[in-house]
Amino acid sequence: MKSDEKKTNHIPPQATWREWLGLTILTLLMLVLSTDLTALYLAMPSITADLQTGSTQMLWILHIYGFLTSGLLITMGRLGDRIGRRRMLLIGAVGFAVFSVLAAFSVNAELLIISRALLGVAGAMLMPSIFSLLRNMFHHEGQRRFAIAVVFSAFSAGGAVGPLLGGILLETFWWGAIFLINVPVLILFLVTGRSLLPEFREKNEHQLDWKSVALSLGGVLTFIYGIQGIALEEQDSTIIYVMAIVIGIILAVMFVRRQSRLAHPLLDLKLFTNRLFSTSLGAIFFTLIGLSGVFYLFTQYLQWVQELPPLQAGIWTLPYVIANIAGALIAPILVRWIRQRVVIWVSLLLVGVSLILIAVGASSMNFPLVVMSISLAGLTQGSAFALASDFIISSVPVERAGSASAMQEVSGELGNAMGVALLGTIGLFVYRSVLAGNLSKEVPTQVTDTTMQSVAGAIAASKELSSPMGMKMLDTVRDAFTQGFQVSSGIGGVLISTMAIFVMVLYKRSHKGSNL
Repeated sequence: MKSDEKKTNHIPPQATWREWLGLTILTLLMLVLSTDLTALYLAMPSITADLQTGSTQMLWILHIYGFLTSGLLITMGRLGDRIGRRRMLLIGAVGFAVFSVLAAFSVNAELLIISRALLGVAGAMLMPSIFSLLRNMFHHEGQRRFAIAVVFSAFSAGGAVGPLLGGILLETFWWGAIFLINVPVLILFLVTGRSLLPEFREKNEHQLDWKSVALSLGGVLTFIYGIQGIALEEQDSTIIYVMAIVIGIILAVMFVRRQSRLAHPLLDLKLFTNRLFSTSLGAIFFTLIGLSGVFYLFTQYLQWVQELPPLQAGIWTLPYVIANIAGALIAPILVRWIRQRVVIWVSLLLVGVSLILIAVGASSMNFPLVVMSISLAGLTQGSAFALASDFIISSVPVERAGSASAMQEVSGELGNAMGVALLGTIGLFVYRSVLAGNLSKEVPTQVTDTTMQSVAGAIAASKELSSPMGMKMLDTVRDAFTQGFQVSSGIGGVLISTMAIFVMVLYKRSHKGSNL
């Protein structure tokens, strides 16, 4: 089979030991970023007891990191292209180390929130430059695909290991240890990064347009805040979250209009005229809308329907993570025999089929089928995303690789947030509809209202009823949630399968007349 890059007489240079060692420290850096996203979950009870945090403060401690990272990705990606990608990584690593120590020794909730916000800023400095530097380090297409797959796998692995690592540290140390564990890796990176990583910056430097920075930050931050708020199911605050989404969209439109008028924009909109870039970006975005929402419901399904304690539920998510890593690492091997674009769209189609199989397994209470299907989704998503990421980074001019990487991360964050909100809302709607027609009229009105709000509230309320009534209500609640999970999985599967067909057509058009 022909390769998925144009054949030329020029043979790209092979990577040396320096590039492979550089990949190692970039992979460790990615592990730091991804574990920091999830390691905090298990520590929240300890933090709450120690710092006497309120419920609102707890939410800000958890989410402010992701909010600011998402909002600043476009700015930091562009800034890294201008001042130097290696320099941006080194500055970000210094900040991440300092702010990690500050977070570890926070004496009150306010200081911890500020520390997490600063960690988000530092994280935004690191993420785009990690991927964009791979474009400078690995010129051989096969080696570049492998490097991207390794870094992508590190992100998946870190997210899964985070809660387990947090649990282990909390067994022996205080909650601040979950922040300090990152510091040795960051010091190692600062010691070795300058000698192992190449530098790249644009030849022509132009001042950043700070109005664009403000519009970019405001648009992404308010939109994701609104989407995540709706996903939290806080009914009393729904209007606030809807307003945040509307404001986010307005700011995003203003940002795009401004970029189209500037001679040196923060985000070069011409990137989107490259069909290979825009199709790959859209593939990641729409896949995550379907998959992230289903995975979110799957974690709840494990605890509420299968009645697994949190630790066992976490263990049952590992097959998905392991398969995801395997898929990313297998993908560069597959393209030796199959065109890269074919591997991507077939993998995406299999992700969609997997979610439909989850719906079938949930409807028949076939737990092994559900686990196998979510694992297949992880395997094929890993393959698709590793290769789509390669297309995103390699299809744009080398001086725009930072911006391209930033857009990849933004599309991932938006897809995750919208998936959880959209499919979570659909699942909740089905849950309430099923309960409305099946909940016994003997259940007290107050308990019925609580049951309608959430599954967690329903399970707690069922324990307060007499044994026969409580058990019957519990069965009804679990059946209602299962049907919601089934419908959401089916919708997610159809969405991704349909999108895979569009991706196939668009990739075919983008490669028409070439060997790609």
